[in-house]
Amino acid sequence: MPVKRTLVTGAAGFTGRYLGTILEAQGHDVHGLVQAHDGARIPGYSQLHKADLTEPSELYSAVAAVRPDHVIHLAAISNVAHDDIEQIYRVNLLGTRHLLDVIERLPTKPSSILLASSANVYGNGREGVLDEETLPAPANDYGVSKLAMEGLASVYRSSLPIVITRPFNYTGRGQSSHFLIPKIIEHVRRQAPVIELGNLDVARDFSDVRMVADAYVRLIGTPGAIGQTFNVCSGRAVTLREVVELAVTLSGHPIDIRVNPAFVRSHEVRSLHGSRAKLETVLGTLRTIPLEETIRWMLEG
Repeated sequence: MPVKRTLVTGAAGFTGRYLGTILEAQGHDVHGLVQAHDGARIPGYSQLHKADLTEPSELYSAVAAVRPDHVIHLAAISNVAHDDIEQIYRVNLLGTRHLLDVIERLPTKPSSILLASSANVYGNGREGVLDEETLPAPANDYGVSKLAMEGLASVYRSSLPIVITRPFNYTGRGQSSHFLIPKIIEHVRRQAPVIELGNLDVARDFSDVRMVADAYVRLIGTPGAIGQTFNVCSGRAVTLREVVELAVTLSGHPIDIRVNPAFVRSHEVRSLHGSRAKLETVLGTLRTIPLEETIRWMLEG
């Protein structure tokens, strides 16, 4: 079998670092697209290519040099609180358009292109289980930019083999402490006496980054996934209180939890999680990693 050449944008990011090793283990020749890098090797990647998504000519040179069989597009402004609104849209929407335009101009097109969207497109105003038929209602610019990216993809669906994923919350070693679970882990590991959080009884869907990366790799190799949109999630809602209790139990370090009113959102939906039924219909049973195992892994890292 010929070696599959796979290009991952945002290779130096949190998810990209896990994707590289999984792809390599499955026989892919993995190339990474990075905007900036310190030169250090990223495990799994045979070569890194420097290019800015907002610079079409630079982007074309990099992608044409790789001639990918598959593309996984992760690069994005992913911080919901990012203060440069214009940059969110430049990168997440226009950057994706530049990438798809570049791919469309290649002499030989890839077999699959996975675009990582976000469950943020659903917004936060609904209670219960969200599936792919749930009408989007994004509540912030990040969610709007990702929904716009999905709309943009429809322009290219007739000419490119696109798969869209909507990952819910996921975590693991190496994720920034700006995110909720890494913040809890960081406080527990350094034995902080106090942690300030928001509403402790809000329940959300948390997955392990390794499960998400595994699902992405399986999707690009599944012809039946082309043209479809999939939730990537655990299918289970866990409260913030449960997350803290798990971290405390596994570490043996008690911590005083204080609710900071600044972190509490008015009219916040108490329980919200995704359905992964559609994804498992196409891929079969997903790799399941219990949240307890994820938190233990992060504490030991």
